[in-house]
Amino acid sequence: MSKMNRRKFLKHSIAAGSAVAIGGIASCSEQTVAAPTQVVAAGTGKVIGANNRLRIAVAGLHGRGKSHIKGWLKEKNVEIAYLIDPDATVLEDSMRSLKGKVEGKFNCKGIADIREALDDKNLDAISIAAPNHWHSLMTIWAAQAGKHVYVEKPMSHDIREGRIAVAAQKKYGVVVQHGTQRRSDAKIAGLTQLIKDRKFGKLKISYGYCCKPRQGIGFKIPSPPPNNLDWNLWRGPAIIDQYHGNYVHYNWHWFWESGNGDMNNQGTHQLDVANWALDEGMTHPIRVMALGGRFLWDDQGETPNTMFAIAEYPNGQQVMFNVRNVNYSGYVRQVENEYYFEDGGKIIRNQYYPKGSDKGEKIDIPDGKVTEGGCWGSFIAACRAGDPKMANGNVMDAHKGCVMGHLMNNSYRLGRPVPFGETAELLSDNPDAVEHFEKLHAIMRDGVGLEDHDFSFTVGPWLTFDPKTERHTGEYAKEANELLKNCNRTGFEVPDIKDV
Repeated sequence: MSKMNRRKFLKHSIAAGSAVAIGGIASCSEQTVAAPTQVVAAGTGKVIGANNRLRIAVAGLHGRGKSHIKGWLKEKNVEIAYLIDPDATVLEDSMRSLKGKVEGKFNCKGIADIREALDDKNLDAISIAAPNHWHSLMTIWAAQAGKHVYVEKPMSHDIREGRIAVAAQKKYGVVVQHGTQRRSDAKIAGLTQLIKDRKFGKLKISYGYCCKPRQGIGFKIPSPPPNNLDWNLWRGPAIIDQYHGNYVHYNWHWFWESGNGDMNNQGTHQLDVANWALDEGMTHPIRVMALGGRFLWDDQGETPNTMFAIAEYPNGQQVMFNVRNVNYSGYVRQVENEYYFEDGGKIIRNQYYPKGSDKGEKIDIPDGKVTEGGCWGSFIAACRAGDPKMANGNVMDAHKGCVMGHLMNNSYRLGRPVPFGETAELLSDNPDAVEHFEKLHAIMRDGVGLEDHDFSFTVGPWLTFDPKTERHTGEYAKEANELLKNCNRTGFEVPDIKDV
C-alpha cells in the first residue's frame, strides 16, 4: 500500500472509530525515553585550534546554505574548511563562488559525504543546511565526533530523533545552536522577559503566524535521478523509494518523508518565539489538535497549505498557530507573534492593547539577555568559550519548539474530512479558538473564494501527550505514537538513545 493510500486508510479508520497502526512504522517508535532535561551540559567538545582559528564545514549548499557561507565569511578568524553537498553541480558552483570571495590561500575542500569531514580531527564545527530529514542525524554524528553544531530549523524531522539529539549534546558537551535567528534578537528577548515577568498580567495565549504566500508545485513524473546527484546520499535516513524532480532542491519541504510543511519550516521561528514566552518550566504541551488542508493547488505536495492548531500546557496556557499559504488578492502576509492575556489585553506588533481598546500603546522594550554577535557571531563565541549555554537557541530550546510543531502536524496527519461549515462546532468548548478559526474561515471564504459546500477541512483528533516520557496517552495513542519516529534507511539509522 502506498504512503498516500496508508494515510487515507488511516483517516477513514479513525473516522469509523477503529485504532489502526500505520503499516511499517511501529517498530521505529517503540522505544521509551527518559524525561527531557532543561540542563545543557557544560562544554567538553573540541578545543579550538592554534591562534583561536575556528574551522567549520557547511553541509547543504542550495538556498539556506548560501546564507551560512555568507555568515561565516563575515566572522573573524573563521575558515570554511569543507563545503558538502550530494549534488556535484551545486558543489562545484559553491566552491567556485567561495574561492572568489576568500582572500589569500583557498583551503576549502568540496565533498559529498559529511562523514569525511567529521573524520577530520582538526575540524571544529558543522553548519547544517541540508533538508530536514538529515538535521538530527548530522547533529548526532557531529556531537559524537566532538564537533560543535549550528543546525537549521527544524533541528528534528520527528519527535524521537530530536530527543536523541538532545541526549547527544548532553553526553558530548558540544555547542548546539538552532537556526532560529530571533533568539539572537535582544528586543524579542526583552519583550519575552517582560511577558514572563507578568508586566501585562498572566499570558493566556501565545500565538504564532506563518502566513506567507506560496504556489503549487505541480506534478513531476518519477524518473532516474540526474547524474550530478548522489541520490543515496541525498536520501540519507529518509525512506524514499523513487526520485522525482519535486524533491530537489526545495520542494522536499512539502512531502512528509523529507519535510514538515510550513508549520515546521518558516513556522519553526514563530513556534519557538511562542514557546519562549510561556511560563518557566513548560516543556511540552499535554494536549494538541490541528485542522487544515491543501486547497486549490491540486498538486503533488502532501503537507497542508492552510492550518490552524492549538497546544495546551499543564499550567493552562495555550499556543495557537496559523499557517496560510494560498495567495489571493488582498493577501496579508503575517510572519509574526501575538500575545493574549487573561485580563483581555493583547500585544500585536509590539503594541499593547488594553482590554476593549482598539488603540495600541507603544511598549518600552529593554534589551534582553542574548549572546552578542547575532546568530553567526554568537555561535562562534560559544564555540570558542566551549560553553553550550551561550548558544542563542540551544538544543533544548530547539527541541521544545520542534516538538510542538511535530505534534500539531501529527494531529493533522491523523485527521478526517469535516465539511467546512461544521468545523467550528468541533472547537465550541474553546471560545478563543472559535474566534481565531472563524477569522481563517472568513479569509478562505471571502479572500480565497471557497464556498462552504466546495471543500472540507481535515480535522485532526485531540492528542494527549506526556511531556516527561514524550509519548502519547489516551485515545489515538497507538496511532499517534507510530508517528513519533520515522523509520530510517540502512546505513543512515538514527541511533537508539542508549547507543548515543
